[in-house]
Amino acid sequence: MPLYELRSYTLYVGKLAEAVTHYQNLAWPALQNGGYDKKLIGYFTSDVGMLNSILHLWKFDDDADRRDHWGRLFQDDDFMAFAAKFRPLVRTQENQLLNEAPWGPHP
Repeated sequence: MPLYELRSYTLYVGKLAEAVTHYQNLAWPALQNGGYDKKLIGYFTSDVGMLNSILHLWKFDDDADRRDHWGRLFQDDDFMAFAAKFRPLVRTQENQLLNEAPWGPHP
């Protein structure tokens, strides 16, 4: 059964635009160049509720696939250059592992 991971980052007030720039210029190219984007369902920003947030949803075959993905990505120099600029903007981070429900559509 597939495993989904929702990663949520709440940024310091006023830092969303800077974070988006880092994602566009550094993170996204690194993800694409390394082939890490293949497991990505999507990136999202908040408009209401918890503001100043960036969320991304990933789909993995299982937990071993998830751990392998992040282990390889965190060894990628280009992605870690992004992480060095992004981390100081983050106030909180939350990761949720989600299982598909046995009804309804799934990505």
